[in-house]
Amino acid sequence: MRGRLRGRPLGRAPGGIVTYALPRLREEIAYVAYHFHWQREEILDLTHGERRQWVAEIARINTRMNEGG
Repeated sequence: MRGRLRGRPLGRAPGGIVTYALPRLREEIAYVAYHFHWQREEILDLTHGERRQWVAEIARINTRMNEGG
């Protein structure tokens, strides 16, 4: 059974869980904190989906402002 661990291929997280890259998480936290002035703890309390939605909304606001709208 070389190349497998407990019935799953090596290198795969148990339960199919995919980890979120720490540098990306830090980038999102810094982005939201910078634009909305929220504390780190408040941002970390958001779910991944909520945090991604706020990042997307900030990007839309920035785009509008940069285009003069």
